[in-house]
Order: sequence, then C-alpha cells, then structure tokens
Amino acid sequence: MKKIGFLSFGHWTPSPQSRTQSAADALLQSIDLAMEAERLGMDGAYFRVHHFAQQLASPFPLLAAVGAKTRKIEVGTAVIDMRYENPHYMVEDAGAADLISGGRLQLGISRGSPEQVIDGWRYFGYRSTKGEDDAEMGRRHAEEFLELLRGKGFAQPNPRPMFPNPPGLLRLEPYSAGLRDRIWWGSASNATAEWAAKLGMNMQTSTLKFDETGESLHIQQAAQIRAFRAAWKQAGHTRTPRTSVSRSIFPLIDDRDRRYFGQGSREEEDKIGFLDENTRAIFGRSYAAEPEILIEQLRKDEAVAEADTLLLTIPNQLGVAYNAHVMEAILTTVAPALGWH
Repeated sequence: MKKIGFLSFGHWTPSPQSRTQSAADALLQSIDLAMEAERLGMDGAYFRVHHFAQQLASPFPLLAAVGAKTRKIEVGTAVIDMRYENPHYMVEDAGAADLISGGRLQLGISRGSPEQVIDGWRYFGYRSTKGEDDAEMGRRHAEEFLELLRGKGFAQPNPRPMFPNPPGLLRLEPYSAGLRDRIWWGSASNATAEWAAKLGMNMQTSTLKFDETGESLHIQQAAQIRAFRAAWKQAGHTRTPRTSVSRSIFPLIDDRDRRYFGQGSREEEDKIGFLDENTRAIFGRSYAAEPEILIEQLRKDEAVAEADTLLLTIPNQLGVAYNAHVMEAILTTVAPALGWH
C-alpha cells in the first residue's frame, strides 16, 4: 500500500446530530476536510457523486475549489456516474479542474449505483440506443470521454470565426496533458475490471462488489485486481496502472470513538444483498477496534494488500474535527505497520 486517501459521500441532513445541516455545510466542510487531510500528510481527497439525494452531486466546482486551496494532495472522485454525463462538457470541466489543481486530479468514473429515482439519467436528457441498457450507455459515455481527453482535433473550424483559430481541426479546451492517464473505472465485477484495463484506465473497487464466487469480499476483490493487472499486461500498455480499494476503518482511541463505533460486532462481517432482482452483491464489513487489533485484521485483508491505494470512507456528518482525528489516528497508529510511509 503506497497511498491513503479519504472518501466522502458528502451527506447532509437537518438533524440535530449532524454537523452538516445543509448543502453549503457539506460542500464547505469538504474543502476544509481536504485541507486538514493535506496537513496531516494524507495522499488523497476523494468524493462520491450521487444525484437526486442530499449528498454531493456536481463534482467539478468542488474539485476545483479543493485544488485551489491545497498544494500536494490528490483530488478525485469515486465515482462519477457516466449515465448522467455529457462527455464533451465533462472534458471541459475536468480539464479546468485539473489545471487549477496543477495536475492532481484523479477522476473515478463508472456506470453508477442504485439510484434514488427511476432512471434518473432520463431527466438529464439521455437515452440509451436501441438494444443498449443503461450500463452499456454509461460505458459508451466513458469511451467517448476517454477519446476526447486525448486532445485530438475533431471539429470543423468556422471560416469566419470571432477570434483567430489555430490551424486544423479544433479540440475542446482547456486541454490538460496527462489527465487521460489519471482516469479510474469503478468496477463491481471482474468483467468490467478487465474492460477498464483494456481501455487504459486505473481501477477502483469499493466496499460493494457483485458476488461472483461466494467468497469473502476481500478475496474476491484481490482476485479482481489480479484479473485487472493481467488484462492490462495483455493489452500492452506501457505505464504502471493504479488500483484502489475502499474500506471503513475506525481506530478506537478515545471515548468518542468507542461511543460512535465500539458498540459490538454487528458490522464485522460481510453482508449479502440484491441490487436488483437478478444481481446478488456482497457488502464489505467495517473495521473498528484498537490499533493493534486493526493492524492484524487488515494484514489479513487480501485486497488491501493487493491494491496500491486505500480509500477510507468517512462519516462526514460527524464534522471536520472528528474526521481529522480519525484520519490522524489511522496515519499514526495503523498505516505505518501496513507499509505506508
């Protein structure tokens, strides 16, 4: 494990127990949390994207703001639902956010997760083509996005433009060199992991995966990462790909930690559920224990050992100060024993 970042879903609710009472709270505290993570020496600040929910949605204003307020930390998503995205407009937004951050954007994309509404992407004006399901539409949008990121001209210039054009066909601007290599695909199956590898994307695997073998989540994910790397090698790419795995990890250091997360073993096993009528999924356990116990537990997590990046899912509604405490506890009492420097 070379890098550690946090992953926030950006929840807010007007509950008395929540430190994020509004969308403004969630957004502004996300920026503050990224700044705290950088101060602590964490490697990445990542954000989840959900539509039609009291969570973070349009990611690029937030990514640009975090990029402007920080200097070293990676800034990313895990993940953007490509069923909702216009690849052309997304290239412009992503290019701008990457340039603002100085080339630190790590953009996780995917076909999305179960939604708050039925076929929400239809309200955004998108339709699948004949014979195409929504997952295939998301992957089609992703392929268009990847092609546009190459920066090749494709648009016929106006012979009487308002401003002088460079010679040849025109590309989308602003163009950020190197961003194409920092796109990740959130894979819930081995097949999509292999597909992502062939297209030259990095891979993210979450706390949820299609249950393809009946084994524990960490075993299935480790096999998924190995399948991704094998497909990458077979595709003949020259650079080294990156892989990340997400986990919920809470060292029990003080009374607050024990009050929030030390209440027994109900979250210490994987769970099985169905994403729809036909898709059986496995949901990963949470880790909450004293640091020395966490170290032993995580050493047995094959996916954590296999991936180069660990994303810590954080309870953002508990506020910036408490989440900074959790991150610092992991970085100082757990991560060094797992190979992080």
